[in-house]
Amino acid sequence: MCGISGLFDTRGKQDYSRDLISRINDIQLHRGPDEAGIHLEPGLALGHRRLSIIDLATGQQPLFNEDGSVCVVFNGEIYNFQQLVPELEALGHHFHTRSDTEVIVHAWESWGSACVDRFRGMFAFALWDRNKETLFLARDRMGVKPLHYALLDDGTFIFGSELKVVTAHPAFRRQIDPLAVEEYFTLGYVADPRCIYSTAKKLPPAHTLTVRRGKSIPAPIPYWDVRFSLDNPIPETDALVQLEHHLKESIQLRMIADVPLGAFLSGGVDSSTVVAMMAEISPNPVRTCAIGFKDPKFNESSFAAMVAERYRTAHHLDIVDSDDFDLIDHLAWLYDEPYADSSAIPTYRVCQLARQHVTVALSGDGGDESFGGYRRYRLHMMEERARSALPLAVRRPLFGTLGRLYPKADWAPRPLRAKTTFQSLACDPVEAYLRTVSLQRSEQRDQLYTTEFKQQLAGYNTLDLFRQQANQAQTDDPLAIIQYLDYKTWLVGDINTKVDRASMAHSLEVREPLMDHVLVEWLATLPSSLKIKGQEGKWLLKKAMEPHLPNDVLYRPKMGFSVPLARWLRGPLAERARNAILGPRLAETGYFNANTLRFMLEKHQSGQRDFSAPLWSLLMFDAFLSNTFA
Repeated sequence: MCGISGLFDTRGKQDYSRDLISRINDIQLHRGPDEAGIHLEPGLALGHRRLSIIDLATGQQPLFNEDGSVCVVFNGEIYNFQQLVPELEALGHHFHTRSDTEVIVHAWESWGSACVDRFRGMFAFALWDRNKETLFLARDRMGVKPLHYALLDDGTFIFGSELKVVTAHPAFRRQIDPLAVEEYFTLGYVADPRCIYSTAKKLPPAHTLTVRRGKSIPAPIPYWDVRFSLDNPIPETDALVQLEHHLKESIQLRMIADVPLGAFLSGGVDSSTVVAMMAEISPNPVRTCAIGFKDPKFNESSFAAMVAERYRTAHHLDIVDSDDFDLIDHLAWLYDEPYADSSAIPTYRVCQLARQHVTVALSGDGGDESFGGYRRYRLHMMEERARSALPLAVRRPLFGTLGRLYPKADWAPRPLRAKTTFQSLACDPVEAYLRTVSLQRSEQRDQLYTTEFKQQLAGYNTLDLFRQQANQAQTDDPLAIIQYLDYKTWLVGDINTKVDRASMAHSLEVREPLMDHVLVEWLATLPSSLKIKGQEGKWLLKKAMEPHLPNDVLYRPKMGFSVPLARWLRGPLAERARNAILGPRLAETGYFNANTLRFMLEKHQSGQRDFSAPLWSLLMFDAFLSNTFA
């Protein structure tokens, strides 16, 4: 796991200074504290920060082919590199290292841009081919590893693992994109490929970008997508056997390392599955790490202990204070963009704990999306059955009116919050799902924004993004559509971003066996009835794991990795929230209606309403502004 950076002159061959590339490269020292590498030639500068995982002695980067005409800087892991080496040797290539990095340069020489089709792993890399005067960038299929880029006014193409590499260039213009602000206050993150700055972009997952000297920057090209065929006729009993095979293969691939390796163990189904399979594969006790909270409502460490005891893992538990909110300003620096998922705090802490014992940790991320685990999936399916009974032309006026008239009832049990249900029934499925995952729904954001800011949006709504993605899903299955939407938005923009930044802050590599693209492709062939059966999510995974995990772990209510936001904002964070949300930085943006800000703050802090999600997003936006424009 590493950090990459680079400068490429798209117009000529200006000389870039070693001081400049070294400075922007070292901004991400935390991603790779073991070594630094720089390559300079006319019109090009490449930088690399290394966290040594495989081939500790000879895996330095930038790494070159035999004659030095092709070189690469690479962040991630190619898990199937050992299978590709003999194939490439048979084509005449000579290997001088034992690293997966060298596979990339030789694969490029043999297969060109199609080399990415052969890679199984998590990766973001930039490859320079001097003979073709071509810079080739690629990102893995599921978007586990990040890659940001921008074109500067002088024709310099700049890229980096983190956005802070790009923004550190003195010629970069920090011009905030209003559309990114809209996405952030809807979702809690800025969705790919947009960045918070209109002058930068993220390379989307499963895309490549080919930049040639003397040519304009083209649009990225997709090389893969998940297709929900749902047409696999496999019997359930065979599906259970095949799933266990896929899990073990994916996990075993990710256990290759020349440094200490372990796993996160939250006590949930996904991380417990990974640990159980690791324990059955490994001849030695698996190292496991868990975070617990002093507040029992947020503490699931007892379930992690059950799994640790069953498999006799070398288990490490750290109990943290439930009021662990001192990271706000550090997170703003770490994430570069406004980011409002409060579980970034415990994720940061569990990575901090894990790094004391291992350099590589396997996680259960991606399981909810692939196996149908989120509670919101089951609620959406229930609503879909109701929506299918009446056409939209009837539902929208009928349930829209009921939704407007029915009182807001945040205090009531969820089944009694009919206002939200009526509003969802008045929508089409994509709009309804966006409402489900939104921190603030469209009508709330309409009240939040000033008239002037809404003019800047020019009618743009995050729903436009969701409709665009849904149109690419190539399925009309209700569950598959929202799984696809989560793959393209939530998993990449929230989950993968959170884990990448939190782990890299501690120079920890996190690997994600449940996001293996071969496993994802296979699951997408299975009917949705194997994922949600009745009111049971993750049905296939849970049934497959019954011989391996306690029922109390498999069938308990999902807790999540959450923190007590509502209480924080009424108690220990109340003053800071008030000073930030009603303070000068947010006011000076011109984005926010001051009356709405005051209303939300006062209603929440008095206990009359729960505005914790939008207030936290405002607090983190203020922290972003403070970090960026201080």
